[in-house]
Amino acid sequence: MTEASTHALEGLRDLSTLRWYVIPLLALVFYVYTAEAKKARESGNWDAIFAGLTVFGVDFINETWNGWVLVLTGRSALWTAPGPSALRTMVGWNIEIMFMFALSGIIFYNTLSLDPAERIAGIPNRWFWAIGYSAFCVFIEWFLNVAGLLIWEYPFWNRSLAGVWLIFLFGYFHFYVAAILVLRLKTNRAKATAVGAIYAVPIAANGVAMGLLGWVY
Repeated sequence: MTEASTHALEGLRDLSTLRWYVIPLLALVFYVYTAEAKKARESGNWDAIFAGLTVFGVDFINETWNGWVLVLTGRSALWTAPGPSALRTMVGWNIEIMFMFALSGIIFYNTLSLDPAERIAGIPNRWFWAIGYSAFCVFIEWFLNVAGLLIWEYPFWNRSLAGVWLIFLFGYFHFYVAAILVLRLKTNRAKATAVGAIYAVPIAANGVAMGLLGWVY
C-alpha cells in the first residue's frame, strides 16, 4: 500500500479531528438549500435542489468505487486525499470536499439559461456549462495534486494529457451529465425517484463492502 494511502486511512472517520470551521461551512450549505427550497415552494420548481442532490449523489458513487479500487488492488485508490482535514470520510473524500460538492450542483443549475434550447458558442447551454465546470474542476485538481493535497498514483490517472481526459470524463463530466438528465425528467416524482436511485447505489455498495465484508476505505 502506498504511503499516501496509509496516511489517507489514518484517522478515517475519526470525529476527534473535527474543527470549528466545519460549523459555518455547514450553515452555509443549509442556507443555500433552505433559500432554494423557499423559492421552490413559491414557484413549484425544485430543479435547483434536484441538481444539487444529483451532483453530490454521483460524487458519492465516485468516492465509493474509488475506495473499492484501494481494497481490490491493495495498493492505492485512483485518488487519495491524505492531507489535513477536519474530517476524512473516505480515502479520497473529506468534509471540505463534501461541502463543496453539496453546493456544486446548485451553482451549476443557477448558471443555466431558463431556455434549455439556448446555445453558447453553438453548444446547448446546459452542455456548454457541463463542459466548462468539468474543465474548471480538473484545473483546480491539477493544483491540488501539485500541492500534494490530492494524490494520483496510477500513470493513466495523472497530469498527462490522457490522464487529464480521464479525470475530466470520469472525475467530473458525468456529474453534470447526470444533473442534465435528471432535469430533463417531466415530473418532480420522476426526478425524486431518479435521485433516490442514484443514492441507493453507493449506500448499497458501502453497506456490502463495509458492513458485510469489513472493508475499510
